[in-house]
Amino acid sequence: MSTQPISPGSPPLPAALVERFDELLEKLRLRAPDEPLDPVRKAFAFAAEHHGKQARKSGEPYLAHPLEVAHLLADMQLDLVCITTGLLHDTLEDTPATVEDLETLFGREVARCVDGVTKLGRIDLRSAEDRQAESYRKMLLAMVKDIRVILVKLADRVHNMRTLRHLDRAKQRKIALETREIYAPIALRLGMGKVRSELEDLAFAYLEPEAYQQVTHYIETRREASEEFLEDLQRDLAGYLAENEVPARIEGRIKRPYSIYLKLERQHIELEQVYDLLALRIITDSKKNCYAALGIVHQYWRPVPDRIKDFIAMPRPNLYQSLHTSVITDQGQRFEVQIRTEDMHRMAEEGICAHWKYKEGRVGPDQDDRRVAWLRQLVEWQRDLKDPSDFLSTLKIDLYPEEVYVFTPQGKLVVLPRGATPLDFAYAIHTEVGHTCVGAKVDGRIVPLKYRLNNGDQIEIITQKGRQPSADWLSIVVTSRARHKIKGYLNARRRERAEEIGAKLLEKEARRLKIPRRYSTPTRCSRSHIITAARISPTCTPNLDTAATRRARSSPSSNPPHRPPAPELPPVPSPHQQKEAPLVVRGADDVMTYRARCCNPISGEPIVGYITRGKGVAVHSRDCPNVRNLMYEAERRIEVAWAPHAEATFQTRLTIYVDDRPNIVHDITNILKDEKVNIHSMDSRGGKGPDAPAVVNLTVELTDVDQLHRIMQQIKRLSYVRDVTRTTRPT
Repeated sequence: MSTQPISPGSPPLPAALVERFDELLEKLRLRAPDEPLDPVRKAFAFAAEHHGKQARKSGEPYLAHPLEVAHLLADMQLDLVCITTGLLHDTLEDTPATVEDLETLFGREVARCVDGVTKLGRIDLRSAEDRQAESYRKMLLAMVKDIRVILVKLADRVHNMRTLRHLDRAKQRKIALETREIYAPIALRLGMGKVRSELEDLAFAYLEPEAYQQVTHYIETRREASEEFLEDLQRDLAGYLAENEVPARIEGRIKRPYSIYLKLERQHIELEQVYDLLALRIITDSKKNCYAALGIVHQYWRPVPDRIKDFIAMPRPNLYQSLHTSVITDQGQRFEVQIRTEDMHRMAEEGICAHWKYKEGRVGPDQDDRRVAWLRQLVEWQRDLKDPSDFLSTLKIDLYPEEVYVFTPQGKLVVLPRGATPLDFAYAIHTEVGHTCVGAKVDGRIVPLKYRLNNGDQIEIITQKGRQPSADWLSIVVTSRARHKIKGYLNARRRERAEEIGAKLLEKEARRLKIPRRYSTPTRCSRSHIITAARISPTCTPNLDTAATRRARSSPSSNPPHRPPAPELPPVPSPHQQKEAPLVVRGADDVMTYRARCCNPISGEPIVGYITRGKGVAVHSRDCPNVRNLMYEAERRIEVAWAPHAEATFQTRLTIYVDDRPNIVHDITNILKDEKVNIHSMDSRGGKGPDAPAVVNLTVELTDVDQLHRIMQQIKRLSYVRDVTRTTRPT
């Protein structure tokens, strides 16, 4: 391959890279002909020099990656600081370059953005989870200061996902899972529909490869017929709109693979039962004509009940606006219609990038933009969450965008996550309203605090002076704000109680040892000692090695204080003595551990330990819903791991949804036989309706999570199987 230098004195580069860089410059010239491009040229030369002979796993020069990231940012119509940051975004992490170098050469803005994108891989924290949590914290804080940080990070993630095939399977799954759980939801919350869709579909291909192949094969085998049908619909609809003098352009599309997969998972149906595979989009010139178009659609096709959504009157928090409806043709074919204006369409596709400003020193969206306000609020709520597990789990809850729209008695709209309760609503109104909540009325009817709110509910909170939050509330609320406020209150009360008990213990010991009481209100320094004393067993004596006690011990006339011997505890079996669950507690030997029944983790799954009272360490899967409720006492969290090379089996329950037909048990047991899996129990029941699936429940003994995934995938391949899920309780 021919090479050429990018600037005098610089090392030669492959001609393909130089040509690709010239294409980037041309994009930028077309967008803003008068804008100086010297910073971009300098950044490319700097990246070329520092990445040098580094190569990606694909074998191509590493420089190709930041160059493609810069192209993605240019396609988003972002400013030169973003483009420059895209070219430099890996220099701090993968080369000897420093923040000071970047600030000297490219200015403070670029240096700050590159630093915000950089991961914390060099910091030696307790675990990979700690590093990941701290990296997210840093990214979120940098996003608040400059939203361009996350835009560069999203472009970086898109290109990494496009080239993920070159990594090993374990890294593919790890990166794809992070993409689906963190970066795709962030893109959605910022209104960047195109980026979110691509990230979700790419992650789907690596996380559920067999399901991805099935869905894409189904789409492709029907693509020609689907496109013909869409063309007919577009032609008919264009005629209907023209007759009614509604100006519009119409787009037809087939649903995304991941969107189809989610529907299969939610409804436990087969691909052939996905009736709204196709969609039309009407793009018109005004809100008035959006509603006019909706009326015309319903005039010619029957609407599906409960499938009409008005996101124009009630935009989503990411400012998405559109009318949605599902309709059925006379032939029984169902399809979806979205209706929006040109501005709404641009906002839906590009989100926060759609109205980028670069004027008078102000970059990006206005600070009162609801998407940025959401981000600032998120950072505020997450700032005090010290435990990485708690931080990551609540971050994921905040990112998922399913909303419910409810109203105060005065008619003010409040947007909450799907599944929110009156307690979440109370804390959204005000912290004190939440703390003193004793009940709620929905549309004038008293409901329990765990009632799940629905769209359109009008909520009135009943409060009572002196009411205090309960730890049980943590299992009711779903919003981070409510959870954070409840935990803060409980921790403060627990600390106050510990201080009271500790002070009493110290005073009691001081009286017994005849030590003058010379302290009053605990200082910040002494409080930690009082709290420690409060946690000491009553059979133990705190260490009060004061001058008075030393004099008492040295005096021949004084008797040493009697200290009862510590009670003998029964021996605790070591991890190697346990018959099941080869678990070890990091930093401690001979600690009793057991798998929590709520999630029954199996070898290979990410796990977390929680110290219980009198039972040892309960081990949960990190994804267990109960973990979020337990972790408000962060000091009871403890690092646990699967013992290496330990042989054990784990009872795991599977629920299989099938079409009722012969040989089901025979086919399933053959799969388990090939995997040498022991069946502990099996039961089944028929469907409750003509189209409802039959259910087969299995309890099997597995060796690790990889074997679980293999078995589930093999069972899913059976033609009559609709879905396979792992369950922890009887179905």
